[in-house]
Order: sequence, then C-alpha cells, then structure tokens
Amino acid sequence: MPARQSALLWGLLALLAPGLAAQDLEVSRPSPSRGADFGIPYRGQVSRSAEQIYSYNYTSRPGQVDAFRVYVTSSSDDLQFPVLFVVRQQKGVLSWQVPLVFRGYYQKTYTYQEVSRTLCPMAPVEEPGSEEQYIFVDVASMAPYNVPYELLVARVVNFELETGVAFNFDASPSQPQYFLYKFPENVDSVIIKVVSKNAYPCSVVSVQDIMCPVYDLDHSVEFNGVYQSLTKKAAITIRRSDFPSGQFYVVFVIKPEDYACGGGSVPDSQQGKGNHTWNLQRVKHLQVTIVPSIKASVYVQAILLVLIIFLAFYLGALVVAFVHYFRIQRKAMDGRYSPDDGAGTVAASHPISAGTPEGSSYGAIDESSPGGGRQQCSPDGIPRSRTYSDSSVEEESDFDTMPEIECDKNVIRTKAFLYVSDLSRKDRRIVSKKYKIYFWNIITIAVFYALPVIQLVITYQTVVNVTGNQDICYYNFLCAHPLGVLSAFNNILSNLGHIMLGFLFLLIVLRRDILHRRSVEAKDIYEMEYGIPKHFGLFYTMGIALTMEGVLSACYHVCPNYSNFQFDTSFMYMIAGLCMLKLYQTRHPDINASAYAAYASFAAVIFLAVIGVVFGKDNVWFWVIFTVIHVLASLALSTHIYYMGRFKIDLGIFRRIAMVLYTDCIQQCSRPMYMDRMVLLIVGNLVNWSFAIFGLVYRPRDFASYMLGIFICNLLLYLAFYIIMKLRSSERIEPIPLFCILATAFVWASALYFFFQNLSSWEKTPAESREKNRECILMNFFDDHDIWHFLSAAAMFFSFLVLLTLDDDLDSVRREKIPVF
Repeated sequence: MPARQSALLWGLLALLAPGLAAQDLEVSRPSPSRGADFGIPYRGQVSRSAEQIYSYNYTSRPGQVDAFRVYVTSSSDDLQFPVLFVVRQQKGVLSWQVPLVFRGYYQKTYTYQEVSRTLCPMAPVEEPGSEEQYIFVDVASMAPYNVPYELLVARVVNFELETGVAFNFDASPSQPQYFLYKFPENVDSVIIKVVSKNAYPCSVVSVQDIMCPVYDLDHSVEFNGVYQSLTKKAAITIRRSDFPSGQFYVVFVIKPEDYACGGGSVPDSQQGKGNHTWNLQRVKHLQVTIVPSIKASVYVQAILLVLIIFLAFYLGALVVAFVHYFRIQRKAMDGRYSPDDGAGTVAASHPISAGTPEGSSYGAIDESSPGGGRQQCSPDGIPRSRTYSDSSVEEESDFDTMPEIECDKNVIRTKAFLYVSDLSRKDRRIVSKKYKIYFWNIITIAVFYALPVIQLVITYQTVVNVTGNQDICYYNFLCAHPLGVLSAFNNILSNLGHIMLGFLFLLIVLRRDILHRRSVEAKDIYEMEYGIPKHFGLFYTMGIALTMEGVLSACYHVCPNYSNFQFDTSFMYMIAGLCMLKLYQTRHPDINASAYAAYASFAAVIFLAVIGVVFGKDNVWFWVIFTVIHVLASLALSTHIYYMGRFKIDLGIFRRIAMVLYTDCIQQCSRPMYMDRMVLLIVGNLVNWSFAIFGLVYRPRDFASYMLGIFICNLLLYLAFYIIMKLRSSERIEPIPLFCILATAFVWASALYFFFQNLSSWEKTPAESREKNRECILMNFFDDHDIWHFLSAAAMFFSFLVLLTLDDDLDSVRREKIPVF
C-alpha cells in the first residue's frame, strides 16, 4: 500500500493499543516507490523490515499492444522465507515467489531461483492520442535478515504472432511464454502448429481468450481455454466463432516432470537430496506457426466427392442389373428363358418333374427323372413319408429297408467323396429360417450395441468441448477439421462408404432373393437339384454388418481413445467370422453353425480382445493362457470340420482326438480319408500356431489388430483354398466373380498400405501419439486413415460380391456332381 496510508494505519493502531504496538510489534514502514526504467536490472535486498516498490510508467500507443516481461532472481534457498513479488497493473495483479516451487508426482518438488513472467497486456487504445500507464512491482519478504534479489522489466519484442511466419523461442518451467494472435480478415479458422526437435521436457500448449490473468504455470494452465500436451509435435484448430474478439493468446508451459508425455521423473543424477531438486535445467526450444485452415467450400466439395464416389457403385450395379435384364429378355425371345437365369437357377433345358408333390423335399428329384430320387429323411436318419398320419405306430418295414443307410447322416458323412446333395438333404424352408435367425439377431445386436455407443461418444465430445482438454481424444490433429460440435468431421464422413455400400449390398441380395422366390413359386427349380442351395440369410447379415461397421467406426472416430476402441473392431471380427461361415455354408448347408453358437463365439472373441488390450501389455501369464486357448480352439475346430460335425465340441473332444490319433497314426498309420480337407486344416493350424507363438514371444501392444489379423488370415486362407479346389474340380469362374476377385485383391492391397501409416495410437500417451500426426493428402481434407476407410469399404463390398457370385457357374450342374470341400 502507499507509504502515507501505511503510516496512518500504524498511527491508528498505536492509539487503540499503545502497549501492544510499542512492545510486541516491530513497526515496518515500506520505502516509498522508486522510479525505474525498462530494460535496466536493479539489485537490492529485502527483509521483514524493509520492502521495495518499483514504479514503471509508459505511454500506450494507439492500435498497438504493449507487453512487458518481468525477470527476477534470488540466491536465497530458504523456503521458509521466500522473496515475494507482486506486480500491480491498472486491471490486474500478478504475484509469485522466489524460490518458485513446483510439485510433482510421488511428493517430489522442483525449485527454481530464476523466474520470468509476461505481464497481462493492456487492451490497445483505439482513440487517437496517448495514455499514461503504470506498473508497480512490490518486492517483500518475511525473512529476519536481508535477502538479495535482482529485478528487470523489459518490453516484449515480437509479442504478436504473424500468419504463416514461423517463430522460435525458448521456455522452461519457471519461465513460461505466451503470445498474441489476431485473426486476419476473411479467415474463419486457423491451425496452430508447434514443433520441437526434442521430445522432452514435456510441454503444454494452450489457447486462451483475451482476459487477465493468463494461466501460464503448470498447476493453472488447464484452468482455461483449449490445451494439448506436447513432445515433438502439436496442432490445434481454432475457429473465429470460438473467440468473438477475433484474437487469443497462445500459451506455452514446460512441465517439471515428463509423466504426462510418457516419460518419468528426472534422472537420479540430477536430483537433489531426498525428493527435492534445485534449478533443474529443462529448457525447450519451440517453433510455432499459425496458418489458415480450409474454407467452408472445401467441406462441401469433400462431401460431394464422397457421395459421387460411392454413388458410382450404385450406378455400376444398376448397369449390371440392366445388362442382366436385357440378357434374360433376349433368351426369352429365343425360347430359353428362366426366371432366375444368372442369379442362382438353372436353364430351362434341364428336366423338370411337374408331378412331384407340393410337400416334397427341397431339391428332390422325381424317381422318373434321370438319376433317380431320394426319400425325405428325418433328423434322426429314419426315412419318413411326407404324408403325415395321426398314428404313432411305425411299421417294422420302416426300419428294415436298405435306403435307411442312405439317410443316416453319420453314414453319409463318412463317404470318401461327398457331394452337395449329401449335405443339402434338409427341408429348404427349415434351413432358410435357420439362416434368417442370423439376420434378426444381428439387427437386435446392432440396436442394443449402437445406442449406448452413440450416447457415450456424445458425452466424450461434450467433455472435450467443455473442458478444452484435447488429450482425451487421439485425432490426427494436423488433419482434423471440425464441424459444429464435432472435432474431426473428416474422419466421420469417410465412414459413409461403409454405410452406402452395405445398403447397396443389401439391395443386390434382395434382388437375387426376389428372383429366386419367383422361380420357386413358379416351380421352375423347386423340385430340382441344380446348383448351390440358395440361402440368403447370411448375405443379409453381412450387409447389415458392413453398414454397422460404418456407423460404429464413425462413432469411434468422434473421440478415438483407449476406452472405446472396441467400437471400431467389434463388427470387423463379426464380418470376418460371417464371411468364413458363409463360405463354409455354401457347400455344407445342413451342418453349418447355428446363429446362437456363432454369435456366442463372436462375443467370446470380443471379450478376449478387451481383456487383451486391458491386461495384455507385457503380461506373460495372459499371453501363455491366450496361446493355450488359441491352440486348443484351433485343434477342436479343425477336428469338427474334418469329421463334418460328427465330432461334437464338448469337454470330451480332446479325449476323442487323442484316441483317434492313437488308432489312426500310432497303432496303424493310414492315409487320411479326406486328403484335401486334411491339407487345408494342417496349413490352417500351422498359420494359427505361428500367430500364437509370435504373440507369446513378441507380445504386440496392439492386441485388437493382432486378433483381427488372425481372423483375416484365416479367412484369406480358406478363400484361397476354396478357389483352388474349385478350379481343381474343373469348375470355372464367371467374368463377374473374376472381376470381383481381382478388384478385391487390388483394393485390399491398397487399403492395407494406408492402414499401416499409423497416424495416431491410443496405446501411447496423447503427446507421443501426436508425433505420428501427418498433413492431409486428399483435397487438404482427408488423411491416410480416411483413404483407408474409403478403400476398406470398397474392399469388403467386393469381397462380399465374390462370395455372392463365386458359384454362379454351378447353376446348371446337378448337386450330385458338385463336390464338397
């Protein structure tokens, strides 16, 4: 307080309590303020009986911001009696102490005897003329002895950052920095890019509104504005609408420790006694550049580009449908019309028996037809007549006739050479309903899974927007374009391809299903046994899964982080599993897994993936247990596939496997009955065991991608085996599936290239993740990961078309001649 007010206060105290004032208190009168000049250091001493006040005055300039910086040092190391510095301005007070103490983790403290702070600038004078401004610096201490100090107040040069101009500076924990930036005309958003050659010391870059005080210390920098932690790279997109004044401060704070950036405490060699460290050298050289962001027109162009790209797929599908329609019309004019020609039926030139009863078995051939016919078999293998009776008494002859052998599924599946007719004996309607359960179940799963996901990511985005903590979400900040409340609209928009192509695939499957139903209703194929049995339930399920992958991936990219990674991968596991199930169902329609068993398996896989991400990092026991589960599951599934479902998967399966190995391989070594199937399963087990050993030895940090790699490799292996066996069986590949196969291979290869660019990683700290951030590569709007979204959507769409059309060449082939593999 001024000297005159202080004297009056002490005089009043002496009148009210003269004894106390004279005997117990040592009256300290501050010295009057002394005039000081900017840029000149002042040395002095303070104690409880003597404080110093320095007065600075300057003339503000119209339209310019005047910023000043205070530098203070003190050689005192007495933490009980620090030197207190209080800076008073017209609209604010700033204070600190020397030695300045920062508190770290585990009760550690870091003390600095040299401090410098930038004073909050006064608003520029708009009217012509000048205005006198004052700065008072009070220096005091409660020490009973004189404490030396040094003071310097200087004007800050280059306080305003310029657009597109890089600015270099140094900062430390006790000497933070901040600068002013003003939006240029016609610029609605800018990107603040900060780089450093050294990862450590850990830093924080913050963007704060024009107000005093400016929060520029480690314990206060998170109180206001938007902030990110920083090692080598950081980027913050700022919109003019967030700062009505059209300007803001960019604040740089150096942390006393590196825990927030993935490091740790200071090395032991630099630590002082106990947990106290003095004057640790943690100076970081930084470079900041502020550049304009994209304009609103780029958003419109990007949206139009995505729509044009994927609407082109719709146009292509429409062209193919018209070509197919005209081909049917031409065949109808030539007298060779079949309602489902080219879409899953046979040509009309094949013999059709019109005398087969309405309730005859799916695909049954009338006994008068060439090749004979079969009786309908009940689930227990006993031949049943399709004429129902109220009598529960079975005639003895029902059990004595030889055709029973042909109806026993265990006898059929032990044949050396199996054909599709052997594994498509169940009623078509029953099997179709079985596979429709997949579709209805995935609809239920999608609804119950997506609703809480959407609610959660909205909460995440709200937290980011309210707190300003951009370390919550792992974006590619160098190419994160906000729109509305969304921080990275481009990553969400790029998932539109999954949704559009998933819906297109559903339309293609629906068209085939309708044509097939028309043929069935016209009784053109109902009594015949030609081609692969048509069951579309799994295809519908795959279309829904592709659509939901786009929805959930978009939800994940609202705020990608460690807590919601499973949103992006869950349906990927399901898509890979559904593709394998569909490929197996093609020639094994009667013995494929039920929807309940399949989804239970997917749930177990997703559960393992979550456990692996949470507990799998450098946890040897987890990897040992997972390896054992992986190997045993591969053996059990291989046995189930090899014996065509006759080896039930239960607790006794491994005992039965051991008995078979002993009798067939040790006691009497014999050639496998199903050599092709055995080769596939051996190769498949070698691949899975290789994955298991790799995981056990190297323990990859990205467990979710590791699990997905296992699924994809198994799918590709099975698809390659299927195509090879198809060609070995003298079957041909039609032009459309051949084009889809080539497109799938090319697009998947391109997509994986962009996938492995790794623009961010929630397995590391946010600051370390930002070291991988890169600039946009398409239209200055989309990054590498967005291109992965585009290409992976197209690749999965082509993969689905391969499964849908691969066996179109068999539509005119009898099932008794289509081998099972």
